[in-house]
Amino acid sequence: MRRLDRRALAVLASAGLVATSSVGARQFLQRQAAIARGIIGDPLGHAAPEADKVYRKSRDGRLELLMLGDSIAAGLGAERPKDTLGARLARGLGKAANTSVRLCTAARVGSESSLLAAQLDALPGGYRPDVAVIVVGGNDVTHRVPVGESVRHLTDAVDRLHELGARVVVGTCPDLGALRPVPQPLRSLGSRASRQLAAAQRRAALDRGAYVVSLAHVVGPFFITNPDEMFSLDRFHPSAAGYRRTAKAMLPSVLRALGHADELPFGHHAPPAGP
Repeated sequence: MRRLDRRALAVLASAGLVATSSVGARQFLQRQAAIARGIIGDPLGHAAPEADKVYRKSRDGRLELLMLGDSIAAGLGAERPKDTLGARLARGLGKAANTSVRLCTAARVGSESSLLAAQLDALPGGYRPDVAVIVVGGNDVTHRVPVGESVRHLTDAVDRLHELGARVVVGTCPDLGALRPVPQPLRSLGSRASRQLAAAQRRAALDRGAYVVSLAHVVGPFFITNPDEMFSLDRFHPSAAGYRRTAKAMLPSVLRALGHADELPFGHHAPPAGP
């Protein structure tokens, strides 16, 4: 997700007009957005650590892991490359499958679902991932992108990845209600919108043959109950511990998609006739 900057918070505050149209309520939400902007700030900048390389290089075989989406998929908030979501998934996958894994991160900080196509377009010619992990949606919520539009861009990306021969795992939009610096009722509005988008992403991705991990269910409670450990300095993006927990939670679906696991835990969803 993009940092919760001035424009994003202002737009999220305006979502309160769905619930109320009074001038007083509108001004109240705008004041709340200003408070949250001041608390969060911008300590992380806009570049995630560069983690792309081959992991477990000494192992036979090679799997190609592609990361698509926003700043969570890119790893913003991790202080070291090895702590990003992609690096942790690559190491976990390599260990479980006893193979080397090459990580390619096309995800970019600040991306909405509409930029998934550009991320795919930027891949090297002839590149064929074995599995692609998509995490996107937070910026769609804060910028009030219609759910149908967000989902259309996601399913287009899933279709393109399947055409490349990749298995696809989608991490649905995290619950923005976990962002404690955002005061109420603005936080509740963000939570409701993010959960609505996550539900739509889950249905659409499963229909397209992707595996789905409901991040609000599998890791959301950890971020809510232990925010000091799970969030980074900006209290908006995951910390190293947050990415460790998220990677651990997502790995079962990545393994299942590649045929290295049989069972899926709570919050994981396999397509009706998994590809």
